[in-house]
Amino acid sequence: MKKSYYIFCIVCIFLIGACSACSNASEPESSGSGEGVAGYDENTDSNSATEPETTEETVTLYTPNIADDNYRNYYEIFVYSFSDSNGDGIGDLNGVTEKLDYIADMGFNGIWLTPIMPSTTYHKYDVTDYMAIDEEFGTIDDFKNLMKEAFDRDIKVIIDLPINHTSSQHPWFKEACAYLQGLDADAEPDVEECPYVAYYHFSREQESSSWYKVAGVDWYYEGSFWSEMPDLDLSCEALRSEFEEVAEFWINQMVIDGFRMDAPLHYEESDTAFNTEVLNWFYNVCKAYDPTVYMVSEVWANEAVIADYYTSETPSMFNFDAAQAEGKLIKAARGKYSAEKLAAAMVQYEKDFGSNYADYIDAPFLTNHDMPRVSNALNNSEENLKRACALLMMMRGSTYVYYGEEIGMASSGTKDENKRLPMIWTDATGAANGGEISGTGTAAEECGMTVGPADADGGITSKFGSVEQQLEDPDSILNFYKTALSLRNAYPAIARGDTTIIDELTSDDIAVIRRSWEGDDTSWSDSTAYDPSTVYIVINTGDSDEVTEVNLTGTVSVGTAGDAVSMDKLTLGGFLSVSEDVTLEDGILRIPGGAVVVLE
Repeated sequence: MKKSYYIFCIVCIFLIGACSACSNASEPESSGSGEGVAGYDENTDSNSATEPETTEETVTLYTPNIADDNYRNYYEIFVYSFSDSNGDGIGDLNGVTEKLDYIADMGFNGIWLTPIMPSTTYHKYDVTDYMAIDEEFGTIDDFKNLMKEAFDRDIKVIIDLPINHTSSQHPWFKEACAYLQGLDADAEPDVEECPYVAYYHFSREQESSSWYKVAGVDWYYEGSFWSEMPDLDLSCEALRSEFEEVAEFWINQMVIDGFRMDAPLHYEESDTAFNTEVLNWFYNVCKAYDPTVYMVSEVWANEAVIADYYTSETPSMFNFDAAQAEGKLIKAARGKYSAEKLAAAMVQYEKDFGSNYADYIDAPFLTNHDMPRVSNALNNSEENLKRACALLMMMRGSTYVYYGEEIGMASSGTKDENKRLPMIWTDATGAANGGEISGTGTAAEECGMTVGPADADGGITSKFGSVEQQLEDPDSILNFYKTALSLRNAYPAIARGDTTIIDELTSDDIAVIRRSWEGDDTSWSDSTAYDPSTVYIVINTGDSDEVTEVNLTGTVSVGTAGDAVSMDKLTLGGFLSVSEDVTLEDGILRIPGGAVVVLE
């Protein structure tokens, strides 16, 4: 098996001047060839080890082995608050492009953009035109340039697609309402006269509190999220034809890599059969344009319901069971959910999701734009934030990291705007606060600082430093994420392999699992770096000031078939630890609490 090696980077070389976090998109540091990606050294034999440098200004990175498939490390970008390229205080597509080097250098190879289509709101989830770019974010040419630059760095791009509803200002809805307002009191709508009345749910009765009156007439429409987000009727064939054109536009003309499907639970409330049929229909439409297209869906529900939605035979569902404040990953990071239970959950996910769709790709995450920040869920504990990161990176599937998570950004309360605050690129003039950037603003503007949502509360500050500061600190949360992502990228079996618990070595806070994956040389962007792999992962969810010894001498039985594995032949591939280092000597693995270890 190919051996991973350590590459130590002197972090201070990334920092030039007050705005060292700013990227120069015209001179990319990384590309699809692997050059410039975290841990890659074109002058080093990939099968040899590099001696660590003695300076304290170093960050441990591992050699990437990136498979060219739909298993990715995605970075969620709430565009409005991420990076501003033109000084108007609003994040935009050119701002995203300027940060692609930062994203690639961190170890992400996919980005999810929240809605970028024209809308009347800052969050853009109420669309007025499905085949255009909101002018606040830029132009079609700006998007095309973003796609080109992302492609050059081997970063896939998926965009948010809300098809449960439109804006009340969408021409479809406005024309439908105008038609109903012109009907005689007892007349029934005629779709030949106005096809758009069939695009939405209209009724002469107010069927529930989420039905709203059409102005001036005795007609009502459904708006399950908000009066200004009228629900679409996805059983309408004419509407489906519209979305087939939308898919063709984004996949064929804009060359995106896939979609994040918003709110499929609500296409028809409590109708799993209908909702999964919609997902299956749309995914197959997309596959007709691009057989490699990717789709991930927001099924905000428990594990059993998520499993049901895999009957749609679409690639991914976000794993809400593992996410959010009381999900398994964050609870385990707090020491409130044992490694043994987490390993069992991993196996259960594979069983339940895989039984409904064999080719599923799990989509684990910690938090997203609709949730309080993970930093708040972990009481702003740097140690626990690192523990949560380490656990996330050992999950199967495609991981998702919400922008700012890698620097421990904070939120406040349940107000949506407070969950979507400006990315803190620099502290040169202070963080965005109450809709304004404090200080002169010059350095912050140069680094892309936004002002964030206008209705966000003021005074919300992060306990931890900016990107600029954390890049300088090898022990920062940011550099822990960077190391964790590089370790995940070094061992593709972590994301793709089947999980088996080694029962003889697993108990309470210690879990030892095997991940086995039968890959294919042709799936690799750099085939010379590939070897079909099996890795062993050791997780310790105990206290960080306690070290546990795991005896890896002798042979153990693995799996129901009782495969015999000689554990003392394993070597230390890499580890993530919030306290002291991990050691493996004479078959004894010493692993502190909060650490994860990869053995090969």
